[in-house]
Amino acid sequence: MSNSLAACSRSWSISEDSLRRYVFFASENCIQELLSASDSNRFGNGGDGWKVVTLENGAEISKRRSGSLHAFRSRWLLRSVSPQQFITVANAIDAAKQWDLDVVDARYIKDLEDNLSIIRLRFGENSKPLFRNREFIVYERRETMDDGTLVVAVASLPKEIAAGLHPKQSNAIRGLLLQSGWVVEKLEDDSCMVTYVIQLDPAGWLPKCFVNRLNTKLVMIIENLRKLVQACPNNGDT
Repeated sequence: MSNSLAACSRSWSISEDSLRRYVFFASENCIQELLSASDSNRFGNGGDGWKVVTLENGAEISKRRSGSLHAFRSRWLLRSVSPQQFITVANAIDAAKQWDLDVVDARYIKDLEDNLSIIRLRFGENSKPLFRNREFIVYERRETMDDGTLVVAVASLPKEIAAGLHPKQSNAIRGLLLQSGWVVEKLEDDSCMVTYVIQLDPAGWLPKCFVNRLNTKLVMIIENLRKLVQACPNNGDT
């Protein structure tokens, strides 16, 4: 067996307590990154690396270089949509269904805490190139900050840990969701400001420039999620 094949098949078996501690630490970093992205550069280009790409349909789309792949951010002012309503669709599974329609498996495979879960996302052969035959094993953590801001952090587990939890199918390419998530801030009149960040590495043969171009479109899913909320206006209301 070649070294490269051995590396691809390597997996780690860790206890649930160790997994919980690792995911809690990793997700804490992701939450802080999301909060920083939501606070930064509110009124134009700043010195924190985020550069506004376009303003369209009430959304600000920005990008920031991080290694060979860009991180992308969108900001949306959603009127007459409360944070409690929007948070019902701000999750890894609903996002995956908006990324690509050919989701063949999207399910929670382990709950570590009430607000901390492991999820499998599997896309089929008919998906767009960015997701075709891709599989992602991600954590999802949901937190309410002291000021009422809602944060959902989603990112891939390291491949070795993911392989120990859920062995990869032979025909699947295991991609990496390097970071993603939502920051949902309450505004007046039951409206909210939503910041969505994503940085995705689909792995495989796709050129990085092609991936960056396609990643730009992923941050536009907020509009579709808003429509889901408005189709069920009582979601999240108590």
